[in-house]
Amino acid sequence: MILDQIEIDYKNAMKEKDEIKVSTIRMLKSAVKYFLVEKVKKEASDDDVMGVISKQIKQRRDSIEEYKKANRQDLASKEERELNILAAYLPAQLNPQELENIVNKVISSSGLQSKADMGKIMKLVMEETKGRADGKAVSSLVSSKLK
Repeated sequence: MILDQIEIDYKNAMKEKDEIKVSTIRMLKSAVKYFLVEKVKKEASDDDVMGVISKQIKQRRDSIEEYKKANRQDLASKEERELNILAAYLPAQLNPQELENIVNKVISSSGLQSKADMGKIMKLVMEETKGRADGKAVSSLVSSKLK
């Protein structure tokens, strides 16, 4: 289970005195607990944890973009390190060709082909990729494929 690996990594980071890794994993554990309270669940499945991690990664990417706009490279590099720590818990990302194949398959099998159906197609593609693709990349690809 992903949560078990997170706990092991947290203990190792504490032993190694890696402050950024400790704080990043601590924030992740807190986000998972918040998710459990919000969804009224006792335990988080791997899919739940991957969803929380994906959300945390998206927040880091947004922060990096804003810090770079504000010329705060020091904060951007800290966020990038946190992003790399979090990304290690997700499955390997799909390459552009694999992602395009999935999008094509979903569009052809669902019969949805207009811009109005983009939300439905996005949902199907994101379910298919399960944390292996960035939402922005999927969105731009789906948008380019629709009439």
